Amino acid sequence: MPRHAREKSNSGIYHIMLRGINKQNIFEDDEDRQKFIEVINRYKIVSEYEVYGYCLMDNHVHLLMKEFTESISTAIKRISSSYVYWYNDKYDRCGHLFQERFKSENVESDEYFLMVLRYIHQNPLKAGIVKNLDEYKWSSYLEYSKHKSTINKDFTLKMYSEDRKKAVELFMKYTKEKNNDKCLEYEEKRRVTDEEVLNCIHQLGLSNTSKLQQLEKTKRDEIIHKIKSVEGITIRQIARITGISKSVISRI
Repeated sequence: MPRHAREKSNSGIYHIMLRGINKQNIFEDDEDRQKFIEVINRYKIVSEYEVYGYCLMDNHVHLLMKEFTESISTAIKRISSSYVYWYNDKYDRCGHLFQERFKSENVESDEYFLMVLRYIHQNPLKAGIVKNLDEYKWSSYLEYSKHKSTINKDFTLKMYSEDRKKAVELFMKYTKEKNNDKCLEYEEKRRVTDEEVLNCIHQLGLSNTSKLQQLEKTKRDEIIHKIKSVEGITIRQIARITGISKSVISRI
């Protein structure tokens, strides 16, 4: 079926979600996450977009952005291409890393803008990665309380109050509220966390998942068989983390 053209936002603001191809991880360590943030900041000058919020999860990224002279599609293509080039070079791999077509939704009101931003920042909390938003350093949440920032926080804080101190307090209070927000919903319940799966892979002598893909078939299958034998780890989860297809893993 032909693809439908992406609906253009009247406000120019979009909630973007980029995820790994086959739902595989796109970040192996903190250096990868830091690089992705650097790429976002670099292309702000070239593409002239504004970023109001972000959250980097293991296998997907949420962004709240506004386009200006360059379309959001072009901007995301610049960001993803640059990061993938660096990532492939670092891990001695080739090919796609992100799912080809990113997800997006238009943000046309202040109310929905604030809800989307809260949803983005609460991703690690709802995923059970942290118990408090202050503990997660790979989102823009903490930037809203700092003097220096890589995001445009003035746009958001002025929705709360012209008084900066009060605005920050109101922002944090609202962001920490319990809710049932559903924005580009992307949930996958797991009995074993991705970190536990990665630790299992490391314990089997591999420094990262790309190394597993490069092994001789017999050795690769032997390691995957050991991973599959761990109670609670699913075939879907192994496929997403390693980048090896579910059909291959199922046959092992």
